[in-house]
Amino acid sequence: MAMLERTFSGDFHEVLHTLHNTILNGSMSASYENGNDYMMGDTHCAIRMYERYSAMGSNRVALCLMLTGLGDQLHLTAITAGGSQAMFFKINTWGEDAFLDTLAQAVDKL
Repeated sequence: MAMLERTFSGDFHEVLHTLHNTILNGSMSASYENGNDYMMGDTHCAIRMYERYSAMGSNRVALCLMLTGLGDQLHLTAITAGGSQAMFFKINTWGEDAFLDTLAQAVDKL
C-alpha cells in the first residue's frame, strides 16, 4: 500500500477535474469505478475510486483519492492497494507505486 498526501491551494472543481483526467489518461486500462461528492457547510469533499491493470506486476491495482477543500485551501489523500501476488505478505508494489506516481506528478504541477 502506498499513500500520497498534499496540502495546496487551488479551485476545488478544477483540481478534481485535472486529477480525474490525469488518472484516466495515465494508463490505457485505467477506469473510474465509483465516487461521491458532498459538502458540509463550506467544506467540499470528493472521494474517487480508480482501478487499472499493472503489466509489470501482472495484476490489477486500485487507487482511492479524497480531495477536501475549504475556499481555495485543498487537501488530497490518495492510497493505492492491490498489486501483490503473494498470499500472506506483499512481494511487489511496482504497480501501486507507478499508479500513485502518475497522480503525484500532476499534483506537484498544480
